[in-house]
Amino acid sequence: MLTTLRIENVAVIEKVQVQFTAGLNVLTGETGAGKSILIDSISAILGNRISRDLVRTGASKACIWATFDQIPKQVKMQLEQAGYDAGDEVLIYREISSEGKSSCRINGMPATVAILKELSNGLINIHGQHDSQSLTDPSKHLGIIDAFAQNQTEYTAYRKVYKELVAVKRQADALSLDEAEKQRKMDTLRFQLEEIDNAALQTGEEERLSARRQIVTHAQTILEQISIAHNSLAGNDEYGGAADMLGSASSALEHASVLDETLQPIHEKLADLYYTARELAVDLAGRFDEYGFDAAELDQLETRLDLIYRLKQKYNCVTVDDLLAFAEKAREELEHIERADETLEQLNRQKQELYQEAKKLAEELTKTRLSAFERMEQQLVEACTFLNMPGVRFALQHSRGPLAGAGQDTLEFYISTNPGEAPKPLAKIASGGELSRIMLALKSALAEKDLIPTVIYDEIDAGVSGLAASRIGEKLRQTSKGRQVLCITHTAQIAALATSHLLIQKNIDGQRTYTQIHPLDQAGRVQELARIISGDHITDLSLANAREMLSL
Repeated sequence: MLTTLRIENVAVIEKVQVQFTAGLNVLTGETGAGKSILIDSISAILGNRISRDLVRTGASKACIWATFDQIPKQVKMQLEQAGYDAGDEVLIYREISSEGKSSCRINGMPATVAILKELSNGLINIHGQHDSQSLTDPSKHLGIIDAFAQNQTEYTAYRKVYKELVAVKRQADALSLDEAEKQRKMDTLRFQLEEIDNAALQTGEEERLSARRQIVTHAQTILEQISIAHNSLAGNDEYGGAADMLGSASSALEHASVLDETLQPIHEKLADLYYTARELAVDLAGRFDEYGFDAAELDQLETRLDLIYRLKQKYNCVTVDDLLAFAEKAREELEHIERADETLEQLNRQKQELYQEAKKLAEELTKTRLSAFERMEQQLVEACTFLNMPGVRFALQHSRGPLAGAGQDTLEFYISTNPGEAPKPLAKIASGGELSRIMLALKSALAEKDLIPTVIYDEIDAGVSGLAASRIGEKLRQTSKGRQVLCITHTAQIAALATSHLLIQKNIDGQRTYTQIHPLDQAGRVQELARIISGDHITDLSLANAREMLSL
């Protein structure tokens, strides 16, 4: 239940704090006093979108606090699952800056708008001024029936099987190629596989072939440079090589080191260089035969690399590994198609079984809806009769169609507001005032089904007056038993039935407008009811009428 609402810098409201009670809380005031701002503020607390235009001119941000007690068990569970303290009270805070940045908190901890919206759905239900028009949309009627039927178990069971049915149908449709298309696809895959498999590609082959081609192409140059290097190390018939010179230097230092031991380390290094040079010369001599030029080998390399290049271009691949992966995927697809007939037969059997199961569950869902309408129609007739709509009759235009996400049912509410008249579509028959009363009757019926502690009606009395308005007030008071109802009204008959009466008043101080909300005592209620009855010219008669309404 909403116990406290505090608002700062929201439109014409600079700062206000309102206390609400259990039962019927009525809010009245002149048009434009700020009643819609109050609804917008509560809507923001519920996680609905808010605009920076709500921020009071000159303020840096708008802030809204709402405190709730008597928290429903479901909401407490949601709080715990989301990591918040699930105590006896919940404090929700929402702010929006003049730049449009928004933030929210639950019990002092940061929260997302999504979490806020999920939690608040179990705390408050707002019936806006235009919600009654939703009754004229047949697509909304199924949801109303389901809410009254409380058929979540049947609905969930059907949805589970229906989703499986849709998934299997998609798989079956994907395999249901016509025979010519199937054969064409298989021929293409077989050709691709044969072409790639015949190439006998190996991982890393292209890199190895490219390296070998580099060597074969430049074999003569490489051989010449190796020969120069070998002669430089080993020497030839005309001059000695570096190895011989290092050997002479090492031998000389060997004799000198006998006389001077400090030369021994240099001798050892020269000896190492000598043996290394000799080994390198022998290694280079052994490589001469490797670089004999072979035109046939070069042709083979070019042919092989060209084959790999063409295959990569043809199949849009970058590397040989990509080609091998392409072939593996084609192989799997070919096997899949070759097994398609068997798989399709299995899927079709499964589809038929799921369809039968879904059809059975859809029929059970239909029964809950038809049964719920019978009960709902009786309650609606009783409530509408009480709300000064005698002789009203409701009917359900219902048909079974193909299975869909919400079942097999297409339905629409029909109504007859006059005895002897056949029921016709609600959208074509009911007036604005009748829609308001029908919506209230529906809300009253649904209130017994849900556990939402607070319901807000924003001008549910639109388009009605006299006895009908009085009956709406009585129905609101009945509905408020055991819960909290907030109602914004312009009707004295409804305001007189309030458990708590709040006056929304706009004042102008200099160049600024301020809205304040005052709880009214008995004398204040008399004055406000008299104002609603007679406007600005309050008379002794209107005051007497107000006192009589309150006493009744």
